[in-house]
Amino acid sequence: MTEALYPELPILLVDDEEAWLRSLALTLRGALGINNLIRCSESRKVMEILSEQDIGMVLLDLTMPYLSGEDLLQMIGQEYPEIPVIILSGLNQLETAVRCMQLGAVDYYVKTEEKERLIGGIQRAMAARSLRQENRRLKKQVLDGELEHPEIFATIHTTSRKMQSLFQYIEAVATSSEPILITGESGVGKELIAKAIHQLARPQAPWVAVNVAGLDDNHFSDTLFGHTRGAFTGADRERRGMIEEATGGTLFLDEIGDLSLVSQVKLLRLLQEGEYFHLGSDVPCKARASFVLATNVDLEALQNKGAFRRDLYYRLKAHHVHIPSLRERLEDLPVLLDAFFDEAARTLNKKKPAVPHGLAELLSTYAFPGNVRELRAMVFNALSLHKSHKLSFDYFKQAIGFGQTDAPPQPESTAPEEETGVAFPNRLPTLDELGELVVTEAMRRAKGNQTLAASFLGITRQGLSKRLKKLQVPEES
Repeated sequence: MTEALYPELPILLVDDEEAWLRSLALTLRGALGINNLIRCSESRKVMEILSEQDIGMVLLDLTMPYLSGEDLLQMIGQEYPEIPVIILSGLNQLETAVRCMQLGAVDYYVKTEEKERLIGGIQRAMAARSLRQENRRLKKQVLDGELEHPEIFATIHTTSRKMQSLFQYIEAVATSSEPILITGESGVGKELIAKAIHQLARPQAPWVAVNVAGLDDNHFSDTLFGHTRGAFTGADRERRGMIEEATGGTLFLDEIGDLSLVSQVKLLRLLQEGEYFHLGSDVPCKARASFVLATNVDLEALQNKGAFRRDLYYRLKAHHVHIPSLRERLEDLPVLLDAFFDEAARTLNKKKPAVPHGLAELLSTYAFPGNVRELRAMVFNALSLHKSHKLSFDYFKQAIGFGQTDAPPQPESTAPEEETGVAFPNRLPTLDELGELVVTEAMRRAKGNQTLAASFLGITRQGLSKRLKKLQVPEES
């Protein structure tokens, strides 16, 4: 299997000494897992390389024949100001270091003395460049108001402005080196969003999903990190962990709110240090996967109770995608119903039925604790039981508990009492007046749909139509 390249854009190493270039390349590979490198020992070729391909960073020797590091630093700064340049010198000269920083270098290191500091500096420069790119993308999304890759979100059926704004944010942060946290109630589509992030950032790379709910600390470690032969009883051969399987791609960890505090410590180290240990080994391995994590629980509430580490909570908040519940975007009901009826008809090998007018309004009275997943299950079950040409309301009424109580389920009103039309005046109304109030309120809650309003009132549509004519209430067009 071909080894995935890291980082996405190559780092250009420039030095006239081939031996030093080889040594530096080995250091970066061993310390940071960086294998996407271009080595250049001829200073006059640097600008040609930059003109031919995108470069993520330049590590530049200061003293070289033909063109010096300072000369190249000025040229790069003028033509490619977005590329970070780190200067490497054989001498520790303060004046030279200051001059290079003034010319645009992001850092300056002494070759033989500061390899550890150089590694940290490269990590910081990569993170800073990634953050600048995210900021530019986010600004562009806000200004343009349009998606660059709408096809990526085609499987997420929505007309909601909230969801469109969420998609714009996801496009801006998808390629970030920081972990991305997805929150939302069960059934809102967290894994669909995670897959969209993967498709935006690295569509050809591995996608590995792990549900960590119910994993104790040992199983969590073994699943993610893998083990060496003989690491524990029964470990008769080496096993690759999911982090290694996801190299170059995306590791999706679902239900992280269920992790034990011990496992949380290991996850924090993995995200902060970018390294882990196979069980049974004391040799650190570099993680070269992007992390997307999800939960349906309130992590802030958990950490306030001491059940979730505060430092891990804030580490995960770098990029936070919260998916609204279905009851917060009821405008999506018609498009979701249409999509799920299409899917169900294909899956069950049935003809798509005529969907009764007002079904979306009926379902809008229900809270949908299972969100989109629950709605999809309703549609599949309804079509499984369906026999005639036109689909009946009856199954959906039963599914949402309509008519099982004295009053059918109604959407909670947030309007003041005087706007709802249901508050009694000081004088009790007559039965005729009360009838008018109830009919008017039923039509308001049904958003003008007579079929649904008649269901609320427990009468036929014809009966409601007669009452509306008598009351001179405008009928549904």
